[in-house]
Amino acid sequence: MLTFGFAFFLQMRLQLNTKILLGFTVALLVLTLTSLLAYRSIQQLSFYTRQVEHTYQVMQHTSDMRMRTRDAQLAVRNYLLLNDTTRLDEVQSSLDGALRNFDSLLLLTRDNPTQQGRLDSLRQLIAFERALLTKWQRAPASLEAARDLVLADKNTLNDIRRLLDEITVDETVLLDQRRQNQDFYENTSPLAIVVSAVLAVLIVLWLFSKISRELRANQRLQQQLTTVNDDTAQRIEIIENLANQVVQGDFSVKISQDQQRDTLGKLATSLNRMTQTLDENFTALKNRNLELDQFAYVASHDLKAPLRGVMTVVKWIEDELHGELSEQMRQYLDMMKGRLSRLEDLINGLLAYARAGRTEQHIEEVNVAQLVSEITEMVVPLSFRVELADSLPVLHTDRLSLQQVFTNLMSNAAKYHDKEAGTITVGCRDVGKCYEFRVQDDGPGIAPEYHEKIFLIFQTLRDRHTAESTGIGLSIVKKIIDEQKGSIHVESAVGQGAAFVFTWPKEAVK
Repeated sequence: MLTFGFAFFLQMRLQLNTKILLGFTVALLVLTLTSLLAYRSIQQLSFYTRQVEHTYQVMQHTSDMRMRTRDAQLAVRNYLLLNDTTRLDEVQSSLDGALRNFDSLLLLTRDNPTQQGRLDSLRQLIAFERALLTKWQRAPASLEAARDLVLADKNTLNDIRRLLDEITVDETVLLDQRRQNQDFYENTSPLAIVVSAVLAVLIVLWLFSKISRELRANQRLQQQLTTVNDDTAQRIEIIENLANQVVQGDFSVKISQDQQRDTLGKLATSLNRMTQTLDENFTALKNRNLELDQFAYVASHDLKAPLRGVMTVVKWIEDELHGELSEQMRQYLDMMKGRLSRLEDLINGLLAYARAGRTEQHIEEVNVAQLVSEITEMVVPLSFRVELADSLPVLHTDRLSLQQVFTNLMSNAAKYHDKEAGTITVGCRDVGKCYEFRVQDDGPGIAPEYHEKIFLIFQTLRDRHTAESTGIGLSIVKKIIDEQKGSIHVESAVGQGAAFVFTWPKEAVK
């Protein structure tokens, strides 16, 4: 009987070992495959990141070359108009800078035959422009000479601008493609890690569930397995607790009390390494998101300086050549000022979007009815009527964030109304842990196919040439509400007005 029991125990042990080996083999295979996928994704991410940086360099040198060529021609023109010989030093400096930009472009686009062909044509135009400006530097200063310079240089500058525009357009297409690839692999890398972790946890849970059942079955044959069984169950519970905490988003948890060198001990060590890796990767992802917000803020802020410079140049042209500009040229300058104004609005909107959620929250008591009344006085025209529900609550929250949400929604309701007068209704209802606010108008409405699109940044239903339609306001609203762990959607149909419905927590989000 003992011999039979020992043989049965040995057979069960062999089956158990086979299952453990198979489980670990599958887990190792899955982890190996997902690790290779993550490694490949990281390699590709690094490659396309370099490609994006390369494209930005080409576009920067193209922009600098355009500016310096224009500055050289403007310096000669100012010399001829004002007899200001100090401007002649700027000509040579600008032309030398343009040549350096050309050499950099030639080197950066050496693997692009199309761009190289354009640069060959651009080389001849730059040489001609240099010779022409050198000739006019020696000419006596006069209004007629300045006019003759403009006429003589018009076609050359147009050709240079055309070639630089073509280079910029091609590089913009390349930039979009490379950004798409970069975004794809940027999302693939953390996804591969998450998939690896989830599969590993599932396989481990299944494996130890089988082990637990096998050990309980052997308990009838060997009393001594009771201690082992209890110990195994306790250690499995620890591992399950760790898995549950990982599922709930706590990646800093570790198994500290399991110091044994058996299979479970090794598994605990592996799980500790896994949670450490997850914690590091999610921390890195969080830091990357913060860096992207910071980049958007800094980039938008730095764009304002060159924009102001361009506006100044346009004003100089209008002031200095006021009597010489043709009607068509005045139209072009007006169009340019309109585009610059739109660009300034976009930059300001982008700055506002980058700031949203970055400022420190100041929790205070906010009477929503009073807040909406103040916003009405600031942004809603007198021809509109604003109706407030009696159920508007008093909240303890960040006043500025809630004010930004209501300001954008109520301003949009009036701005995009199809009539000079209308009605805006603000309502609220209690939905448990949140309040659900409703800002409704009786305007033209929004077609269902645009209900999701309008919350994307730079997406607008207005003509893109309309200065006030930057497509950023609702993106800021959504970003603020996301920071508050709320949600927002639109209920509307064409010709039936629009209602923006969002939730706001009763307790301030920390």
